[in-house]
Amino acid sequence: MTTPAWTPARLPSLAGKRFVITGGNAGLGYWAAEDLARRGASVVLAARNEQRATSAIASILSRAPLADVSWLKLDLASLASVEAAANELAGTRIDGLIANAGLTEASPRKFTSDGFEVMFGTNLLGHFALIGRVMPTLLETEGSRVVSLGSISHEFHEMDLADVMGDQNYRSFRAYSRSKLGVMLIAFELDRRLRMAGASTRSLVAHPGFALDQLSAPRPGISNGKPAGLLARTVLKSFAQGKDAGALSVVRAAADPAARGGEYWGPSGWRQLTGSPTVVRARNRARDIHTASELWNMAETMTGVPLRF
Repeated sequence: MTTPAWTPARLPSLAGKRFVITGGNAGLGYWAAEDLARRGASVVLAARNEQRATSAIASILSRAPLADVSWLKLDLASLASVEAAANELAGTRIDGLIANAGLTEASPRKFTSDGFEVMFGTNLLGHFALIGRVMPTLLETEGSRVVSLGSISHEFHEMDLADVMGDQNYRSFRAYSRSKLGVMLIAFELDRRLRMAGASTRSLVAHPGFALDQLSAPRPGISNGKPAGLLARTVLKSFAQGKDAGALSVVRAAADPAARGGEYWGPSGWRQLTGSPTVVRARNRARDIHTASELWNMAETMTGVPLRF
């Protein structure tokens, strides 16, 4: 018998819980926010653009009129902005921090306001600094979770600790792939250190498979792409899925009582491209403790933010 596809309706009520989602105004972050809000959670959309965040909030409220959804200004490419956002969150309840926002491409090579290669600086360092600064708040909430966005692309390139910012022979996709591998290394190491410290907070990784806006359910003012036509949709759905489906792995990792720290959640189908969210296997390179420890130390030095317990 085929197991029914998992949906957020199978989650218990999330009333009383609060989730902070970076990049929650669009893409995977939006869909995770909508799903969590519809289950009763309070959701904070941490994003740069207030207008887009306002549109996202309106869209969520049109489907969950009683939802508590708010905007927090956050630019992960600026350590000053990360610090300001973390100060706003200090002393509040955080049941889940979903480190979702990120860049997938940067051609030509670009830099953050702090001088870091923009994908490494945003995807990895920005989130590292945010997690470090809100960790005291997370630790105060029993059973809180940090969910980091991984990617299938971690399978394609090894981490080069001698050239984390792509100074040598920069290529956009390789820089993205390495930034996501770095995110996963840090996330799995975070869970290991939390356990060693005896904390109840857990760290997990989730990835969306091959998720496209064109295959997502319509949400006017939210999607970055036009819906695919019938023929294109038929072809694309053989190896891709909408971002609404891709976000389900994130939602399960963040809110399913059955999820456990250190797990890697992704689609259950062929090569983890599509399918119902489940625990999947990451490449060994993403769980290498030695590389993770070195990268962790580098991130602390580069951001000036100690991530300690």
